[in-house]
Amino acid sequence: MHFDFWRIVFDSGLLVLIWMVQLLIYPSFEHYPKRQLVTWHTRYTPRIGYIVMPLMLGQLGMYLYQVIRNFDYGVLINLVLVILIWTSTFVQFVPIHSQMATYDDPIPYTKQLVRLNWTRTVLWSIIFSIDVLQLYFGL
Repeated sequence: MHFDFWRIVFDSGLLVLIWMVQLLIYPSFEHYPKRQLVTWHTRYTPRIGYIVMPLMLGQLGMYLYQVIRNFDYGVLINLVLVILIWTSTFVQFVPIHSQMATYDDPIPYTKQLVRLNWTRTVLWSIIFSIDVLQLYFGL
C-alpha cells in the first residue's frame, strides 16, 4: 500500500491512544487504592506496551523512510516531533512507571503522569494535524 496511507494509520492510531491515555487511563489511576494500583499497574504496563510499541516503531520507521526517500519539510517536522516524543517517553515516562511499580505509594506519580503527558498529547495532535494538512489539503 501507499506510504501516506500507513503514515495516517500510525499517526491516527497514536492520536486516539494518547487522548485515551490522557483523559481516561492516567486519571483513572487516582481512583485505585494504593495496593491495588501497584497490582494493576504491573499488569497494565506490559499490556499497553503491546499496543504502543508497534505503533511508535511503525511511526518512527515511516518518517525516517519518508525523509530519506522523498524529503519534505512537513515530514521532517513530524520526524523531529516523533523524536521528541520518544525522548520524553524514555527519559520521563519509563522512569515514572518504574517508580510506580516499586514504591509503596504510587499515587503522587499518577498526577505527575497526567501533567507531563499533556506534552506528548499536544505533540501527537500536531503530528496528526500536519498529516491532514499535507495529505488531504496539499499544504
